[in-house]
This record gives sequence, structure tokens and C-alpha cells, in this order.
Amino acid sequence: MTKPRYLTKSRFKMATECPTKLFYTGKKEYPNTMLDDPFLAALADGGHQVGELAKQYYPNGFDITTLDYDEAEKQTLELLALDEVVIFEPAIRFNNLFIRIDVLVKKGNHFELIEVKAKSYSTKDNGDFHNKKGDKLDSKWKPYIFDVAFQKHVLKNFFPKSTVSSYLMLVDKTATCATDGLNQKFVLAKDEHNRKGVSVSSSLTKEDLSNKLLVKVNVDKAVQLAYDTELTTGMPAHSFKENITALAKFYQEDQKIAPVIKKKCKTCEFQCSMADEQNGKLSGFKSCWKEQLRWSDADFDNKTVLDIWNFRGADKLIEQGIIKLVDVEPEHIGEVENKITALALKERQWLQVEKEQNKDTSIYFDTDSMRNVMASWTYPLHFIDFETSAVAIPFYKGMSPYEGIAFQFSHHMAHADGRIEHAGEFLNTAKGEFPNFEFVRALKAQLENDQGTIFMYSPHENSYLNMIYRQLNNSNELDKDELCEFIKTITRSTTSSKENWCGDRCMVDMLDLVKKYYYDPATNGSNSIKYVLPAILNSSQHLQEKYSKPIYGSEGGGDSINSLNFKEKVWIEFNEQGKVKDPYKHLPKMFTDITDHDVELLSEGDELNNGGLALTAYARLQFTHMSDYEREELKKALLCYCETDTWAMVAIYEAWRAMVTGFNPLD
Repeated sequence: MTKPRYLTKSRFKMATECPTKLFYTGKKEYPNTMLDDPFLAALADGGHQVGELAKQYYPNGFDITTLDYDEAEKQTLELLALDEVVIFEPAIRFNNLFIRIDVLVKKGNHFELIEVKAKSYSTKDNGDFHNKKGDKLDSKWKPYIFDVAFQKHVLKNFFPKSTVSSYLMLVDKTATCATDGLNQKFVLAKDEHNRKGVSVSSSLTKEDLSNKLLVKVNVDKAVQLAYDTELTTGMPAHSFKENITALAKFYQEDQKIAPVIKKKCKTCEFQCSMADEQNGKLSGFKSCWKEQLRWSDADFDNKTVLDIWNFRGADKLIEQGIIKLVDVEPEHIGEVENKITALALKERQWLQVEKEQNKDTSIYFDTDSMRNVMASWTYPLHFIDFETSAVAIPFYKGMSPYEGIAFQFSHHMAHADGRIEHAGEFLNTAKGEFPNFEFVRALKAQLENDQGTIFMYSPHENSYLNMIYRQLNNSNELDKDELCEFIKTITRSTTSSKENWCGDRCMVDMLDLVKKYYYDPATNGSNSIKYVLPAILNSSQHLQEKYSKPIYGSEGGGDSINSLNFKEKVWIEFNEQGKVKDPYKHLPKMFTDITDHDVELLSEGDELNNGGLALTAYARLQFTHMSDYEREELKKALLCYCETDTWAMVAIYEAWRAMVTGFNPLD
């Protein structure tokens, strides 16, 4: 029997991003690059846990757990026969629309429709979800308001004589946790149907829930504004409610809505690899572009305006029919204002376009500027990377939702004579333990022994140390003044800080140096270390000569490099095409029970390569049941990945130094 094709809230959300996606979703021939396992997506942001916490605020609620549409609808209607009732995940179907509401409160003829989201909210910052003028929705909140608006439309049509008040239940970022260990009372586990979910501890108390971490915010005005002003263009119909009906019809009949080519195509999830295509899979992205642009397969070999780094003018050029980089002119990028020695944004964008047009694969490197910058550094150099987490339900009494946790760092040193060492590391994954102050003590012990220059990749480390500085100031730690003073010596204050400072050893951001002085066409415009490292490994003869030998983690003296996690590691290996293999893809597996596809997605990011992997691993160590052996293996993998992050920074530095000075400690 064919499953009914209902327009659900998740499909509606997808269609508001691009209505053509409705045709591709759920079809095996069109691979979806989103996470295979939605559990993984919720693991890091605490989505499952927040949903379970919301239920604790309604202790007499009924939970409908079945995934069967008909059975869920039957159970819902039986419960709605009661005059007053609270239902979790009730199923409501109206024509070809189907919803599961997070929390539905019925009181006579009135309903409260509550959508629970693991997103932080404060009245001061977010107000009523309108923009500053008050005439439109705040763009950041549109997806959430659309979600509620869709559900309210379905519920109101199913019960036309009822009244409906709609709410978002959000994470109150001004709240504080009343007890220690609250997070550990929402453990991720499998239910009786072998589905992954949240198990709430029987030790959960009234005191645990005494400070409400979630706030219920009425969104009726925002929903009405959506009905009145949103989804009026670029959709099959001309108003919000009309589009609900139109989209449902297209989906039910499995008809494709004509695509519109825009910048947002770059993030389309319906793309697939060449290997997938050779195995008979289809790319929704390519299908749209072929249909609208009359492109052939060969056209996709060309770089497009979607590939230009940090470029906001793509939609304007697409409207003019300028899509391939070969057709882009300097005026399309714009003139550089206030020219300085470092690469300006538009200069860098045009450099990318020009090299592509000329098939120029050579590296741009501002040798003179980098030489001057390097001359200001003090040896030994220190390379650090943090792994962090920020979850909705706090670990610790007095903490606010999404208050950061710094659970791991790695530290490499580079000496003036070329000697490299993995000098130290820190990892605390103990369940429910607040690691931040111990983390800073360990970092201080690593960095206080000299005045060497310290490096990070992106401002992430600076931001987290600023946060820990505030936490220390509010603490009763005996050494808090000493730790705060240390933090101020190696950081600069952020815009949210009440104080202003810039430390004598303020960390140097390698990402900033990449943007200013270095560009390799092999990175395809990206400055993420995920792309910069493989590019520089392929271009640097110095790195290839050095790291193709088993000197890393060797105890042989001479050129050997000590390592805390690797033994005789060879970083440089070549594939069949003669290219250096990505070192990250040849590390021990962080997880054995998730697909390579999901590992790749969790590895994406603009900062260091494996941030998503490490964060997910930490969440698993905190919120799931696992054996001591599994726990130790996961901790070993975390240490290997974090050490690789700081080695990657060292490798980039070594390549730059060789380019600037011709320095080669192997000579």
C-alpha cells in the first residue's frame, strides 16, 4: 500500500526555502546530503533533551509515541474527547496536511499550540520577533514562526469553531540552573521500539525544575504577520495560506515546481558526488540548473559565482545571466576602497576569479608582508586549539543555558631552530563535571613559561577565554585573580565585555593571516583549515620531504618529533592521482556506528576541521550510556583529532616559513 503523501511541517519548512525541493525529498534516487541520522543533529544542540524538559512542565500530559499516522491520529482523537487534556506529539490531519504538535493543551473549546525549540531567547534581545521597524518578521526567526503558522493553520481548520493561541517554548538565556547535574538526568537512549530518544532519570526532583530554563512566548502577532506579509513571491501562490494549499497539492500529486536559480542553490542538500551519479543516483541541484539554464553535464565543470568567497552579489549577477566565473568582470566584484597592504575582501574575490579565468593554479603569497609579520613573533611559538561545547540544559548549578564548556585543548610548540614538539594537552570528559577552571589552570601551566607568540585559528579561542574570564569573576575560586590576569595577557576583550584590554601576548589569528597574505586556488576560495591544510601539503615540497618520513612520534632523536598520541606517524601519503591524502580522513574513526557521510558533514566548518565531531563525541560521553571500553576509545580518538588540529597549524606555519626564508631544517 502506498504511503499517503502529506505535507508535514518539516516538508513545509523545506518548501519555504525552495519549493522545488518537495519533488526531490524522500526519493532514493535523489541523495540528501543532510545528516542521515537526525539523532546526531539533535545530539549536539540538545534538541531532544529540551523537548523532554518541556514535558516535565506538564506532569499530567499524555505522550503519543507511535509513528504510524493512522494510529497516532486515532489516539489523538480519543484524548481530545476529554474536556481538558495535555498531549505531547498529537497527530492532526486536515485534508492532505499532517502535523505532530510538540505540546497541545486543550481547555474546553480553546487550544494552546506550543512548539518547543532548542533556541535561546530573551525578551530584551528578541522581543516579539519583528524587525526593528516592526513591519516584518526578524529574518532569524522566520523559520520558527513559519513552523508555528503552518501548524496553527492546520489545527484551526480541523477545529474551525475553536480558538487557538500559539506559542514558541524557547530556552531562556537569562535563566540559571537550580541544581548540579541536571543535564545528566536527560540521558540519550533507545526506547522500547529501539528508537533513539531521551530517558528521564527517576531522580529528577521539583528542585531541579524550580528555575524554569524554558520560557513560553506567545507568537500570535508574529504568526498573523506571517499570514499577511510572507511567502508572497517566489512561490506557487501569492499568500502564506494559499501556498500551504498549493504546496500540499504539488506534493500529493508528486509534481515538480519550476526551480528558480539563486545563491541559495549553493547549500542545496540534493547534491551528490560523481561516484553517486555513476551508481545511478541523481543530483537535484543539477536537475534544476539543467532545466532552467539549459546546461549540459560539461557546463558543471566550470566554477560559478556561487564559488566566490564571501560574495554577496551572486543573486544580482545570476539575474543578469552572469553565472560562470569566466564571464565575471572586475566591475561585477566592485572597486577596493581604502587600499591597504593586505588583501582586501574584493581584491581577494577578484584574485580568485582571475586565477580561475586564466587557469592559473599558482599560489598568491605576500612574501614581504609575511616576512615583516614573522619578524614580530617571539620564539618558541605556541599553537593551541580548543574543543568546546554549549548545551541547552546546563551541567552545573548557577550556569545559564548555552553557557560554554571548554573540555579539551592541544598545544604544539615550534622553536627557532626548527624543532617541533607536541608539548601538552588537556581533556576532561567526566560526566557532569564543570571543566573550565581546571582547563585554564592547565593552559596557564603550558603557556606561562616563556613569552613566545601564541597562535589560534579563528577567534574562537579568544571568545571562549573571554567567557571563562567572566565565569571566574563570578566564582569563588581562590586563584581567580591570578587566572583572570593570565587570560587578559593572551587575549583581547570582546565587544560584549564591560572592560577593554589587549594583552601583551594577545593570540595571533592564523585565519586572519590566511585572508590577508595567502591564497591557493586549490582551496576553491575557502579559508577553512579543512581546505587550507590539504592545499598547502600538496604545494609545499618542504612539508612533503619532512612528513613523508616516520619522524612524528618517533624517539630516534635527530629530526624526530615527540607526540603524546601518535607513534611514528607518516602524515604525507599520496593517492593514485599523485595528490597528498587528507590527513584527517586517515585518523582512527571517532565513531564506528555512524556513516562516513555523516562523519563528513560533522567535519564541515569554517574553523578547525573536526569541531563538529569533537562536540558530538563530548555530547555522547556526557549524555549516553556506554561501556568503559567505549568511553576510553572515544577519549583516545578525541586526543588524536585535537593533536592533529594543532599539528595542522604548525604545518601551515612551517610551509610559510620555508616560503619566506628558504628555511629547511632538513638541509
